[in-house]
Order: sequence, then C-alpha cells, then structure tokens
Amino acid sequence: MHNTNDKRPSTSKAPSPNIPSNDSHESRKADHIRINLEEDVTFNKLTSGLEKYFFLHQALPEIDLAEVNTHTQVFGKTLSTPLLISSMTGGTAEARQINRTLAAAAQEVGIAMGLGSQRAAIEDNTLAGTYRVRDVAPDILLFANLGAVQLNYGYGLDHCRRAVDMIEADALILHFNALQEAVQPEGDGNFAGLLTKVEAICRALPVPVIAKEVGWGFAENTARQLVSAGVAAIDVAGAGGTSWSQVEMYRAPTARLARVAGAFIDWGIPTAVSLQYCRAAAPNLPVFASGGIRNGIDVAKCIALGANLVGFAGEFLRAADKGGVEGVVELAGAITDELRVTMFCSGAGDLPTLAQTPLRREF
Repeated sequence: MHNTNDKRPSTSKAPSPNIPSNDSHESRKADHIRINLEEDVTFNKLTSGLEKYFFLHQALPEIDLAEVNTHTQVFGKTLSTPLLISSMTGGTAEARQINRTLAAAAQEVGIAMGLGSQRAAIEDNTLAGTYRVRDVAPDILLFANLGAVQLNYGYGLDHCRRAVDMIEADALILHFNALQEAVQPEGDGNFAGLLTKVEAICRALPVPVIAKEVGWGFAENTARQLVSAGVAAIDVAGAGGTSWSQVEMYRAPTARLARVAGAFIDWGIPTAVSLQYCRAAAPNLPVFASGGIRNGIDVAKCIALGANLVGFAGEFLRAADKGGVEGVVELAGAITDELRVTMFCSGAGDLPTLAQTPLRREF
C-alpha cells in the first residue's frame, strides 16, 4: 500500500488517470475497492483509542482454556464468535466475487456479515446479483444496507423493503456518512429533517434497523436521538480505521476537492470513545464496535467496553483479495484465537463474564 509521512494532498494534485470520468455508481464502487486495496486510507494521528486500555493480567485465571466460550446471540441467531464482516462493497463484478468469498467464509466460521450500500442495485436491478450471497451463506446473520440520506432523496419504505428482500437479510443497516457526502463531488448533502424519516422506517419495516456510522463515530446525543427514533442496534464505526474522506481524496477530480477532503484526515470520534457514548445512550440495545480494530485483543476490549459484535472491514477485504475463502476463514480463526487467549488471561470464561471484566486506562 502507498505510504507517506504526511498524507495530506498537495494542492497541485492532478486527477488520477485511473479514476473513470463518469459518475456512475458502478465506477464509484470500483474506485472504492481499488483505493482501499492500493492506497493508504488510514487516519494520520487519530487512533481507535483502544490502545489506551488494558486488562489486568490474571496469572491464576482458574479456568480451562479449552472451555473458553466465544458464542453469542444477536437478533436471535447464534454466532460462534462475536465478529462482524463490516459492510464494504457491491455493485460491480469484482464486488460480487468479494461478497461471495466473504459470505462463504462467514458461513464456514459462523460470523455475521453486512453488505455494502445497495443503492446501485435499487437503481439498476441488473446489479442485484453482486449483493446476493444467501446461496453460499444460508445461515449467517446478514445485514442489508442503504444510505440514510437517501430518505431525503426519494427513498422510502418500499426501497428499504426491496433492499432487505433482495438479499434475504435479517436486518437493515441505514448508514450515516455526512462527511463522505460532504467531500464527494457527487455527494448528497441534505441531512435536514432526516430523523423523522428514519423513525418512520424503524416503525414500519418488518426487520430490525441498525444505525451505522462509516468511520467517524456517533456522539452520545446523536445515539440517543437514534434510539428514540426506534433503531434496534447501533454500529459506532468510530475513527481510527479506514477514513472515507481519504478515500474520496484519492478519487477527487481536482486539486481543490482533494485538499478539502484531505483536511479531514484526523476528524472523528475514536472508536473506544464512541462505543462508550453509544452504550450509555442505548443500555438495552445491541451495540456493534468497528473502526480501527486490529486483533482479538481489541475485540475483547470492545466487549468489555459494551459491544455485542465487533466489526472488521479492510482486513477481511485484503484477506478475500489475496487468499479467497480460505484466507478469510484463517483470519477469522486467528482473531478468535486471540480473543480466547485474552479472555483466558483475563479470567473470563464466556462473553457475559468478559463484558463485566474491568479495563484499566493508561494516562
């Protein structure tokens, strides 16, 4: 991947010759896959904040490592481990293969998966097959996905139902990506009055609705508004992992747009902070943690801070790209092994116990 000490763009940046000039959803999705695989789209200084926390090591854990149990239940489905393949892609031939690889691995391991935004397939039904994975993953907890802001651009209950039915989903993600929309030349920036429309969907849709940020986190007041609107779960998707403003910087067709996007390289609420905000706002709902999660130790920290599921995106994308189903299965297994060892060395034999295990914070 591309690396530089200062990831802010030069104001003389020229448009990339690899960026298609048309504004189709399909070309945009292809850009996103390519940029995530080829460029450094991480934050510069801002981190997930999880590195500031540590477990008290238990030299005498008084449990058997072989009996440590990572199973959990979300929306009535049992998962072997609290991992979520976070929403990434769809809408292109390459995305179809990636999604099917990820889903087949999720089925084999017993973990949850979200699909990328299905707007492309809602507007062009020929792309629906790039999202359909139930034939290779009949049992997984599977999330459909639409941008919440589209409710201000003509989308309604029918579109949400179509997204769910398209992939036989267990729940619908409405993702909130205000910063990404603001720095996209083709972005949809009207977020006014959106909450009442989200509430209408939550009341009428027959499956749970999940509110998801895309990498900058939810503040506590926003999480409380979403809970009041009726969301069934929140995915904090905090700062510290993939920065979609950086992705848009690499897509920018002019130096000015690249500069504006690049200025937000360290914007957002760190995952560890947003997770605690969302847990305080939604004490009785599932909360998912994602954004800059590095390994099973981070997964354990998120569980101890209040998460029910923990999501990875970029790592699973790269594993699918390089190693196929086997590579994704291996990665999920390694992360789960790290989680189990963390639980063992913290004296937690199962996830409910881990959720009650205190973390210490470094100062």
